Amino acid sequence: MSHTLHPLRKQRLQRSELAVPASNVTMIEKAANGPADYVFLDLEDAVAPPEKEQARRNAIQALNDIDWAAKGKTVSVRINGLDTHYMYRDVVDVMEQAGNRVHTLLVPKVGVPGDLYMVEAMVNQIEMAKGFSTRVGLEALIETALGMANVEAIAQFGGRLEALHFGVADFAASMRARTVNIGGLNPDYPGDQWHAAIARMVTACRAYGLRPIDGPFGDFSDPEGYKAGARRAAALGCEGKWAIHPSQVTLANEVFSPTDAEVTKARRIIEELRSAEAQGKGAASLDGKMIDAASERMAKNVLVIADAISGK
Repeated sequence: MSHTLHPLRKQRLQRSELAVPASNVTMIEKAANGPADYVFLDLEDAVAPPEKEQARRNAIQALNDIDWAAKGKTVSVRINGLDTHYMYRDVVDVMEQAGNRVHTLLVPKVGVPGDLYMVEAMVNQIEMAKGFSTRVGLEALIETALGMANVEAIAQFGGRLEALHFGVADFAASMRARTVNIGGLNPDYPGDQWHAAIARMVTACRAYGLRPIDGPFGDFSDPEGYKAGARRAAALGCEGKWAIHPSQVTLANEVFSPTDAEVTKARRIIEELRSAEAQGKGAASLDGKMIDAASERMAKNVLVIADAISGK
């Protein structure tokens, strides 16, 4: 193992992340009482320009009026992009008026590490000025060709950065990729056309201690298509997936939760290895298969998620 190690910066249960337009107060209230692990109040793509200011006010009120943590949720706000005139006011107003209530800010279309530096500098100053003892995290959306080209550098940013998300829709547009729908597959491509991008982002996350999260699947009338995409993302190491419709939340929770059989096997692996260790052995066998220290690390990954779910 290398002497250069980057442990996970922040453990959060993030199997399902429900996107909620902050312009819709009714949807915010329903999301607060729903089964999603994570809710992000969207000030960006889901909000039309004439509604931006009211959406910002709605988000601030929801942050202050609802005890999201008591409901077992992490609450995030997706601010507008750095290339808009809405972004600075999003950060200033949300942080000054609810900076001790929001858990993370989701920064869209991050292209270079300097994009995060700008947001971090603003958050640092506001927290100091307001005397907040809480520490708001940052999450970055990788959804452009530039962002993916720089994903390793972005992952190394450090500071408040906790997670990277794969924004498949804008990424497809940036790449000029032909696709059937948001997150869907092109039947002309032999396999998963998003595999390489997600794998690259997940590798960057795991190398530098971040949580990798898969983005949206647009056809909420196709639950099997959603689950198939979630399973592919989970197989590559993603910890969760967006839900753009409440019906997708339970699907994400199902896919990204270890089954009872997986949890039982993980515990058995650790037990067998402890027994082997007591006998001076570095490996053991379980159900006719060899297990070793790498098996234990994989088993512990399962148990961390299982424990987080049980403690929610």
